[in-house]
Amino acid sequence: MWIADNWKDYQVLDTRNGEKLERWGDYILIRPDPQVIWQTAPRRREWDTPNGHYHRSRKGGGSWDFFDLPETWQITYKSLTFNLKPFSFKHTGLFPEQAANWDWCGDLIRTAERPVKILNLFAYTGGATCAALSAGASVTHVDASKGMVTWARENAQSSGLADRPVRWIVDDCTKFVMREIRRGNRYDGIIMDPPSYGRGPKGEIWKLEDTIYDFLGLTAQLLSDEPLFFLLNSYTTGLQPGVLTYMLKSVLADRKPAAVIADEVGLPVEGTDLALPCGCAGRASW
Repeated sequence: MWIADNWKDYQVLDTRNGEKLERWGDYILIRPDPQVIWQTAPRRREWDTPNGHYHRSRKGGGSWDFFDLPETWQITYKSLTFNLKPFSFKHTGLFPEQAANWDWCGDLIRTAERPVKILNLFAYTGGATCAALSAGASVTHVDASKGMVTWARENAQSSGLADRPVRWIVDDCTKFVMREIRRGNRYDGIIMDPPSYGRGPKGEIWKLEDTIYDFLGLTAQLLSDEPLFFLLNSYTTGLQPGVLTYMLKSVLADRKPAAVIADEVGLPVEGTDLALPCGCAGRASW
């Protein structure tokens, strides 16, 4: 498992009975996690004094209870600063387990010792974008949500990266990739973090398992002649590490990557030698 264990402003304090107890800077949150099917003992006192508690509804969705939690706040990871706020669906605007991938991408960019162009698809609030910019790359950040792209720009600003070379694109990722292929644009690194479910421009519902393989093959056409990496994240139950490895090796076979590996991504649990699984990732590198 690739564990994001370099955080100072974030901790998983405990996990039990379908929930995780987290410290986000100065604030304690309780959020549901369907993988937490165990109980732990002793029960930490912070469970009784959270700043926010998200309760999942049996009918789907859920709601927050807030206790002295600001509308927005910030946490840092190394040189990066991220702006947080609770979503209506349990999220805070950041997936801290992805720091394991930020470090991996950043190391490859820094050691390349040449100009590096990165494409970040389904780029959300820009954690990977900020990490790549900080490492010295130029980045094209693409997300279909205008609000998410605005949030990502704010994170770059807070991290002191506003003057770095970045294109902020609000667009459907598939349509954008097809246009980039026609334009002849190429990238040294590609980061992809697609959602498990989505809706098309006419409201049609699609599942990631039904579309991801073809989209991987399409996006691979954007790799440069000297690529550095291709990173695929998955929070979809059916896309386990072995599936990611198989897909990446298949679509990149003619590019002959030096390594293709996949594993779970996780977060250390305070006071234990355990890690909480948080999806998985596939990494191809040259």
